[in-house]
Amino acid sequence: MQHDDVIWQVIRHNHCSFMSKIVTGNFCRNPYNVTGICNRSSCPLANSRYATIRDHEGVFYLYMKTIERAHKPNDLWERIKLPRNYEKALELIDKHLQYWPKFLVHKNKQRLTKMTQYRIRMRKLVLKVREKIVTMPRKQQKREARREEKAEKAAVLEKSIEKELLERLKKGVYGDIYNYPVEAYDNILNMEEMKVADVEEEEEEEEPEIEYVEGYDDPEEEEDMEDFGGFLQGGSFDDEESAQRGHPHSRSGRRGRVVIEVEHDEGAGERKKARH
Repeated sequence: MQHDDVIWQVIRHNHCSFMSKIVTGNFCRNPYNVTGICNRSSCPLANSRYATIRDHEGVFYLYMKTIERAHKPNDLWERIKLPRNYEKALELIDKHLQYWPKFLVHKNKQRLTKMTQYRIRMRKLVLKVREKIVTMPRKQQKREARREEKAEKAAVLEKSIEKELLERLKKGVYGDIYNYPVEAYDNILNMEEMKVADVEEEEEEEEPEIEYVEGYDDPEEEEDMEDFGGFLQGGSFDDEESAQRGHPHSRSGRRGRVVIEVEHDEGAGERKKARH
């Protein structure tokens, strides 16, 4: 048979692996303890009739222990799932703990209230964005810094070798040898083409130069302009028309002969013709 008083006397005065003694009091680390305090009424080992509430991955269960199952440790605790609704869970506790001691009923309801509150806080904290502090070992930081320095040196060396090889290929040092990195050579050629295109675009964008040229390149046109000036100074346009009628075969563009008729009052039929 199980004697609760004997078990409690051994646990309290001799040794208990779940007991934690601190300055403020004695506490119990047993997961089935309903209050977390080490005393006679809250000890799950020294009470053959006991009830508590536990959390399994966000789901609450009501655990009950009776004296009838004390000889079967495998089936010692009876587990009942509690609904998520707080009021329905309280009703279920009242139903299953109807004839149990009032102390256990009150402590189980109090435990359910606390567990419901911290579950709500957990959900809020999950939704809230918080900063996460991550530690970086010094050895790892030094190792990464050394790797970065080595990578930079290797990159500079590769670029210098690449430039030197391309310069030698352009100068024709290697002759007809073609076992060079084609991709690198093509990249350099593309860069040079882009530079040439940029220079051409800059030349197009420059303002056009202003040039001054001669007005008449053909000497015949200059002679025509001189004849036109002589007509304006010496004669009228009627004389020019009469000259064109007298010499129909005269060329346009050359100075023709002009016939001038002079009439005198003394000799009415006499005309003197002067040709120039």
